[in-house]
Amino acid sequence: MQKVKVGVVGYGVIGQRLADGITLQGDMTLVGVSDVKPTLALRALREKGMPYNLYLASNEYVDEFKKLDIPITGTLLDMISDCDVILDSTPGGIGAKNKAIYEEYGKKAIFQGGEKNSVADVFFHGYANYENGVRQQFLKLTSCNTTGLIRSVDCLDKKFKVKSVAITIIRRVADPGDYHRGLTNALQIDKAPSHQALDLMTIMPHIDATGILVHTPVTHGHIITVVVTAKKKITRHDALNAFNEHPRIRIVNTDEGFLGNASLFRYARDLGNPRGDMYEIALWSDSVVEIGDSIMYAINVPQESVTIPETIDGVRAVMGMQTTSKSATKKTNNYLGIGKWKK
Repeated sequence: MQKVKVGVVGYGVIGQRLADGITLQGDMTLVGVSDVKPTLALRALREKGMPYNLYLASNEYVDEFKKLDIPITGTLLDMISDCDVILDSTPGGIGAKNKAIYEEYGKKAIFQGGEKNSVADVFFHGYANYENGVRQQFLKLTSCNTTGLIRSVDCLDKKFKVKSVAITIIRRVADPGDYHRGLTNALQIDKAPSHQALDLMTIMPHIDATGILVHTPVTHGHIITVVVTAKKKITRHDALNAFNEHPRIRIVNTDEGFLGNASLFRYARDLGNPRGDMYEIALWSDSVVEIGDSIMYAINVPQESVTIPETIDGVRAVMGMQTTSKSATKKTNNYLGIGKWKK
């Protein structure tokens, strides 16, 4: 079977991880990555032996690339012409401009959460609405928080028919290494409802959702507390059994030493995961409590890597490689090694 040819536009926080994830897929091949400037990420790629072909989106900095001896394979248009699917991980707003190029070349493309929903045919999640994305031209991923949130809610919804959700997001202020948000010593609250709650209802329109978001001066991961009400009462035992069956949910507890986001980041590094990444969301078993007819729990969302599996699910959807969520996510999980710790 011929492998699906994928290109990554924007070799930043998400783009680096998408490139690595695609190379692990046995039924896909990475044509290359594209960017504009010789960023630290591209300098590091050069120092690692340039494992990926680099295509320039602009000639503005070509002399700097030459000075740094960073090899260039071709232009962005060269890469696009050779791809079946483009994964656009450029900063918000740029992907919408790039869409015109993808349309001109008749290519499929998947955009990240920073773009507006209108950029795509389907606002996409690998578990909750995979079938809606099958053989579409353009998909847009949910944000990192929404991706992790929907994993857990969809897990319960499939078994217990969720009616409503209330969330509180304790949000990291910036990615590690970023300085553009400044140095802060304060918490900042957004107006309710948070966009994650609204986005959940867009993906899962049968559920009522609301939420509050609090920005925190940390960089490693978000924590979300979730209160779920279903058509029938969900016991703590029922919830934990459902969560434990989900490949992209890792059950942890504080007695084991998983005290918070920093513990999980360090654990991922101790596992030897590249960049300290973890594809799974972590769910604290000792946070799962019954409150009346509802269930409450807390999850950790590793913002830099959590959307990678769902983006790869998107490739499978637009190319019609698998037509159901179950078969597609199983393929993605197997190639990425997701859930292997449960065996």
